[in-house]
Amino acid sequence: MQNISHALQETLQVLYRKAIDADTALEALQREQKGKFQAIFPAQSGFTTQAKRFGPYVEEVANEWTTLQQKDEETIKQQLPPLVQKIEQLLTTINQFQSTLRK
Repeated sequence: MQNISHALQETLQVLYRKAIDADTALEALQREQKGKFQAIFPAQSGFTTQAKRFGPYVEEVANEWTTLQQKDEETIKQQLPPLVQKIEQLLTTINQFQSTLRK
C-alpha cells in the first residue's frame, strides 16, 4: 500500500502542475472569446465538481485521496479504483487539450 500511496502522491503533483498550465491556457482562450463551455467534464463523469478550469477537479481528487488515506485498508481497496479513474480522465483530458494547443 505504501508504494501505491507514493505513486498517487507523485501523480497528483504532476497533475497539479499540468492543471496550472492548462488553466492558464484556458484563461487566454476565453479572453479571446474562444472556449465557450460550461464545464470541462459532463455531470455523469464521476466528478462532483463542475468547473471551467482543471484546478477544481484536481482539488476534488486530492481531497478524496486525503480522506481515503485515513480509512482502513479494505475501504481504500474498494474506493481506490474510482479515484484512479478520475485521475486518468484528468491526465488524458489535459494531455489532449495541450496537444491541441500545440497544433
